[in-house]
Amino acid sequence: MKTHRRNFLKITGLGALAAALPRTSNASPQAGRVEMKTAPFRLGIASYSLRKFGIDDVLKMTERLGIKAISFKDMHLPLESTREQIQPVIKMFADEGIEVYGGGVIYMAGREEADQAFEYARMAGMKMIIGVPDHELIPYVEQKVKKYNIRLAIHNHGPQDKRYPSPASAYERIRDLDPRMGLCIDIGHTARLGLDPSEEIEKYFPRVFDIHIKDETEARAEGQTCIMGLGIIDIPRMIRTLVDMEYSQTTALEFEAEENDPLPGMARSIGYVQGVASALGYKLA
Repeated sequence: MKTHRRNFLKITGLGALAAALPRTSNASPQAGRVEMKTAPFRLGIASYSLRKFGIDDVLKMTERLGIKAISFKDMHLPLESTREQIQPVIKMFADEGIEVYGGGVIYMAGREEADQAFEYARMAGMKMIIGVPDHELIPYVEQKVKKYNIRLAIHNHGPQDKRYPSPASAYERIRDLDPRMGLCIDIGHTARLGLDPSEEIEKYFPRVFDIHIKDETEARAEGQTCIMGLGIIDIPRMIRTLVDMEYSQTTALEFEAEENDPLPGMARSIGYVQGVASALGYKLA
């Protein structure tokens, strides 16, 4: 009985969501069939979501979630790792069709830390560092970006962050620098500032290299991460924005709640995002 009721709620919930969203132009005239397009962006996860688990469990959980892209936090692949330690881990994920596309969040307070971060990313074959360099280090980090051809996406951390609370605080420091210097917009921390994540994505779009997606209980500093669709962020609007602007990068779920048992909440969040995209006529890669 409980199982049937749960399935009923899931089905009716998705139906209500679909009814609330505008119809797309992808509808087929034949029997109302809808032809799904593939969204321009892909769905990934930030391994910080699984911070209480070892690398073998991270792989198993990523597979169970059906995700094919992940960025590593250093508890899963330590920054001081050698090439001999890094390559088997990257291969383990690649063998299952999962790309380790980036590393982060990586903090850089000095040149040695910047050197280590870029060498680490190079050995792992990462295309991007999701980073937080100290302000005075940015010119040096730009040199590293040019040398390694690895993009840097500065991550904003909301009201309590003194370095980069908002996307604007990062953008203003890199706007005139190498175009491979950009942003990782965290929509949860952005919402906790009282900002609309969709508007921030539009505003800085050419420099948005990565997006950490989540939901928040409140649009203020005290807000906490919650299952997507249960909070205050307008996720359907964000997905429409990404589709309309043809965002071709990764949106990575960073689930900060329920750290000892995150998989159910992550699965529900991913399902919600997939449901919203489906209602808009898109499937996610």
